[in-house]
Amino acid sequence: MNVQFRQISLLCATGCLMLGGWRVMPVLETVEIGAVSCPAAAETAPQPQQTTTAPPETTAAVETGTVTQPAALAPAAPPAENPLIINIESEGSKALRNARLYQETQNGSGGEIVDRHFGAQSGDLFLTLPDGGQVRNTTFWRNDDLLSESRILPQLDVKLDGTPTVLIYHTHTTESYVSPKTGNYDESFNFRTTEPDKNMVMVGDAIAEQLAAAGIGVVHARELHDYPVWTGSYSNSAETIRAVLDAYPDICIALDIHRDAIADGDTVVAPVAEINGKQSAQIMIISGCDDGTMNMPDYRENFHFACRLQQTAETMFSGLTRPILFDYRKYNQDMTKGSLLIEVGSQGNTLEEARYAGELVGQALSETIQQIAVENEES
Repeated sequence: MNVQFRQISLLCATGCLMLGGWRVMPVLETVEIGAVSCPAAAETAPQPQQTTTAPPETTAAVETGTVTQPAALAPAAPPAENPLIINIESEGSKALRNARLYQETQNGSGGEIVDRHFGAQSGDLFLTLPDGGQVRNTTFWRNDDLLSESRILPQLDVKLDGTPTVLIYHTHTTESYVSPKTGNYDESFNFRTTEPDKNMVMVGDAIAEQLAAAGIGVVHARELHDYPVWTGSYSNSAETIRAVLDAYPDICIALDIHRDAIADGDTVVAPVAEINGKQSAQIMIISGCDDGTMNMPDYRENFHFACRLQQTAETMFSGLTRPILFDYRKYNQDMTKGSLLIEVGSQGNTLEEARYAGELVGQALSETIQQIAVENEES
């Protein structure tokens, strides 16, 4: 019996998958995640997907070690309610929260984890921004021209009155981290889980909390877009984005929060920085460039926002960021003029380091939005 079928069978036994009319489908059928339902949003039918599971991030067998397992298989508690945070998730996604439980064992059988701080880089691919941070440019753009672009004020109609202005979502929601910090990892752990307090939802919660604390409205889509089907994750998250933008048209910033995967053979690298006496995962912003075939007419607007956020983050928390990756990537960045992908650490960072990084990103993002709002008023 394969792992996925065993997990779904276990959930079925507790009745967890009967929420909202969802049913367990035969093992040979595709089990699909429902479209997110938002107030005033048009109802979107799920699209057929292939039954391709997420690729393991190690070469070893997946999910054969001991796992932590709640007695009642109860979903993790959502974060404390805040009127400025709108959490959305379909019933189908909620029902799968404990389908892939987090594995705690770390016997060192997979290899070593090493901490590494990624500082300023040299070479023709890198340009340094005026107020801190760098850009790694792998496009047709000249560095001097990109430097000029980096100084342009982002054209974002941000709101400071609590109106939702930011969307946080996760295309690869199940990406996870190690815990605790032992310097090695278990070969049976593929760094993924559906438990929202141990995957990218946890990091998104940390960002959302900081935005709300600054009076900025945020929608956090906690939807599982990559489980149980990996193929089509970006199509799934695009459907979520469209539904949210229909329901909350004042949103002008859409952030896809991921974590990176960095390894050298069996050695996993954890990008880290010490911020205010505490170790944090480093972050990397990805801002896509259109090569003329990708239908991204506003990609420069995304880049303007990326540079402003990067410089603010470095001013507030020196060493937090790795260079912005400016490359031919789309990643649903055609949806708003403030669309970015942010990699928070790697599979070698701990849950604590990743959550702390989320808090710092949230603070830097709040400050960036406030700066843009002030400059909009002055212009």
